[in-house]
Amino acid sequence: MTDMEEIDFSKLDGLAAVVVQDDMTSDVLMVGFMNQEAYTNTLETGLVTFYSRSRNKQWVKGESSGHTLQVVSLRTDCDRDAIVVRVQANGPGVCHEGYQSCFFRLRVGNEWITTEQQTFSPQDIYGGAK
Repeated sequence: MTDMEEIDFSKLDGLAAVVVQDDMTSDVLMVGFMNQEAYTNTLETGLVTFYSRSRNKQWVKGESSGHTLQVVSLRTDCDRDAIVVRVQANGPGVCHEGYQSCFFRLRVGNEWITTEQQTFSPQDIYGGAK
């Protein structure tokens, strides 16, 4: 059976939450948001496009770093208001702080510890901006 319904962007002020997972390891690399335009662009280009709430605009992951996310598959939840995108990460890392994943901190007792080594220098890639 083919289910032709699309993503429900009527919640979260026109946005859907997006969880990005590495297709090979299943590690969660990052979380972001898409609006209808970003979703359509993702489908058309095969590169993950987000909607930046702070900058109020679309952005293709990797447009400044070159560290793109190539779509392998998309899933949605039962409410169709969240998306899991499995990707091939093209580059040494996804996080703007220089790590493979944005989830490089682990809560141990009363503190957060860094559990990964940086995979690239953010200064070299982004300069002073993030």
